[in-house]
Amino acid sequence: MSDFTDLIAQAKKMQEKMKETQESLKKIEVEGISGGNAVKVIMNGDGELKKISFEDSALKEPKEIFQDLIVAAHNDAKSKLKKKTSDEISKVTGGLGLPPGFKLPF
Repeated sequence: MSDFTDLIAQAKKMQEKMKETQESLKKIEVEGISGGNAVKVIMNGDGELKKISFEDSALKEPKEIFQDLIVAAHNDAKSKLKKKTSDEISKVTGGLGLPPGFKLPF
């Protein structure tokens, strides 16, 4: 029975670490870039878009291209956020990883 008790204690410890990690993830920021730095976006750990900046040269592009640059920068930031989140969670779970489709926060 002590193995089961140890398992429960480890699960609680991991749950506490996961809560701490979730709070720290909210504070991170990532930068997405497109068009050779023509467009940059900043996204926080909650996936909120915090800032968009662009070079004046991007405004000279046709409207559709400018829109595509914003979308590409956002997707770049989203991809970086996903990787950073995954790396931080791996530290807590010991590299066990999460099942496909499993999303945070819980």
